[in-house]
Amino acid sequence: MSARLLVAGVGNIFLADDAFGPEVIRALDRHPLPPEVRVRDFGIRGMDLAYALLDGYDTAVLVDAAVRGHEPGTLSLIEPDLPDRATVGDPPEAHGMDPAKVLALAAHLGDEPLPRVLVLACEPELRAPADEDIAPGIGATVRQAVGRAVAALHAMVPALLADPTATPALSRPDESPALSPPGCRAP
Repeated sequence: MSARLLVAGVGNIFLADDAFGPEVIRALDRHPLPPEVRVRDFGIRGMDLAYALLDGYDTAVLVDAAVRGHEPGTLSLIEPDLPDRATVGDPPEAHGMDPAKVLALAAHLGDEPLPRVLVLACEPELRAPADEDIAPGIGATVRQAVGRAVAALHAMVPALLADPTATPALSRPDESPALSPPGCRAP
């Protein structure tokens, strides 16, 4: 593997603003990141993402929608606590995995520590109603955040390639100026 950095879109394209991660990856097709970065839309394929996290990356940036209590469209940069093999116990269920379960599964499957994981999260505005299985299309506020997320990734990636331990900042005042506290969990 030549890529040292994974940018992974996560989310369900049939559940309104949950499609944020895949939409950002699609936008990166028009504004590509450097060739040493692997960009991939994992959608709801948590098992595939768990195995990808074991491919020797220095850093993985997951792009996802996350309810954090901010205004819709707000971008946040989160560095979740990573599980290790000793604390995972039994393997997590492989169906319907959220990012925390994907990280736990990857820790369970791998012999090496996981890469550093950052989550570029967008506060959703539209969510699928509980009585509906499908609500395609993201809202206007989150659609605007897609472009800001692409710009944020273009600013973050060079810093992370130069130093995988760097703490990149987001650029807009309404976005997180630094990483969320280490104990903060991504949804």
